Amino acid sequence: MRVLQRAVGFFCVGLSVLISAPAVAHPHIYIDTGLQMQFDDEGRLAAIRVVWVYDAFYSMLLLEEMGLDPDFTGTVTEEERATLAGFDMDWIEGYEGDLYLLQGERALALSGPMDWTADVQDGRIISTHIRALQERVEPGPEPVILQAYDPTYYTAYTIAIDPVIEGRTDCDARIFEPDFSAASEILESALAEMLAQPGYDELEDFPAVGAAFADEIRLTCGA
Repeated sequence: MRVLQRAVGFFCVGLSVLISAPAVAHPHIYIDTGLQMQFDDEGRLAAIRVVWVYDAFYSMLLLEEMGLDPDFTGTVTEEERATLAGFDMDWIEGYEGDLYLLQGERALALSGPMDWTADVQDGRIISTHIRALQERVEPGPEPVILQAYDPTYYTAYTIAIDPVIEGRTDCDARIFEPDFSAASEILESALAEMLAQPGYDELEDFPAVGAAFADEIRLTCGA
C-alpha cells in the first residue's frame, strides 16, 4: 500500500511537471530504500547499512548493458553476481551517496561505501553497502534524522523497507513522508525559473529540489 501511494504521488507530480515543462520530467530512476542502523558496544550509532532496490525497468536496462541474465530469468548466477557487485559504488568526489544524517542542526559526516554486495531478485537489482559515521553519536529523545534523496531529483528514493536497529533495544525509528503538495509547488516554481533562463541545460541546471521530496527516518533512543 505504501509503495502504491508513493507511486500515485510521483505520478501526480510528474503529470504537473509534464504539463508545464515536457522536456524536463523527473525523476528517471526509482529506488526502494532500506536503512539499518548499527550501534557499537557503547550504545553509539556507528554505521548505516543501506539497501537499494532498483526499479524493474532500470534494472532491465542495466543488466542488458552489462550482458547479465541474457535468458531473462530475473536472477543471476554466482559469476554474474560477482560481476554486478560494486557496479554503483564508484562514486565521484563530492558525491554524498544520497544519504544525509542530521542531529539537531549538525550534519553527521559519513564514510564512503564499504562491504558492498549486489544481487538480482524477481528482475530487480538489489545492492547494499555500509556507511560508517566519522564521529559516532548517541541518540536520545532528540532524534537523529536520516534522509534518503538525490538533490537533483534524477533518482527518487522511497524508504519502503522497514528500518532495522542493531545493537540496542531501547530505540525507535519512524518513517516520515514529505508533503507532496508543498514539494510539487517548490518543483514547479523552480522549473519555471529555470525555463525562463536562456540556454538552460536540463542536466546541468535542473533545480536541487530533491530534499523537498525526501523520506526520512527519525531515530530516538532512551526513555
